Amino acid sequence: MAKRSKSGLKRKRQTVKRHLRNQQVRSELKTLAKKALETPEQLTLAIAALDVAARRRIIHPNAAARKKSRLMRRQAKGTAGSRA
Repeated sequence: MAKRSKSGLKRKRQTVKRHLRNQQVRSELKTLAKKALETPEQLTLAIAALDVAARRRIIHPNAAARKKSRLMRRQAKGTAGSRA
């Protein structure tokens, strides 16, 4: 087997680390999204986490905006339903 370059090996290590870290953030986003419908405070936390993930480019900014919009619509629909 051919010898790998030092820079190639370093890139691989960095990619694996970054992938694991991003995976954890995406998983946390899903959890927060599920909890967001319970209380307005949870919705605020979920939106803040989506903003941070978009800023750090873990998810695309448009995807974050879309998810925030859907969460807020579901929250509004749920609150309107409980008032009636």
